[in-house]
Amino acid sequence: MQRLKTEYQDKSGLELAKICARVALDAKAEDLVVLDVKGISSFTDYFVIMSGRSTRHVQGLAETIEAEMRSKRINASHAEGIQEGMWVLLDFDDVVVHIFYHEQRSFYDLEGLWHDAKPVTIDSETA
Repeated sequence: MQRLKTEYQDKSGLELAKICARVALDAKAEDLVVLDVKGISSFTDYFVIMSGRSTRHVQGLAETIEAEMRSKRINASHAEGIQEGMWVLLDFDDVVVHIFYHEQRSFYDLEGLWHDAKPVTIDSETA
């Protein structure tokens, strides 16, 4: 296993979530939300949730985020749903990215399920 690039070894989960958010916004993700789930989740610290306009857009968002993180030698420990493009999950340990086809997002309502999570403000520098 390759080591993380030096400049990313000390990045917090929040900083990694913001990197995912920036990449997603650059790829035209819609309705992007970052939730701080520390203390209410035992498996991650942040959710990055977004929507895509089509299944192909969802797949493209996932591929773009994965490629950016891989370029920093941060690999997803688990990924699923890429082939279908309806709901893609990318697990980067401290950050879990959920990319929904817009109709699926309202059905699963992750923001409602995790209503105790604190939303993280994505500043203009990140966006």
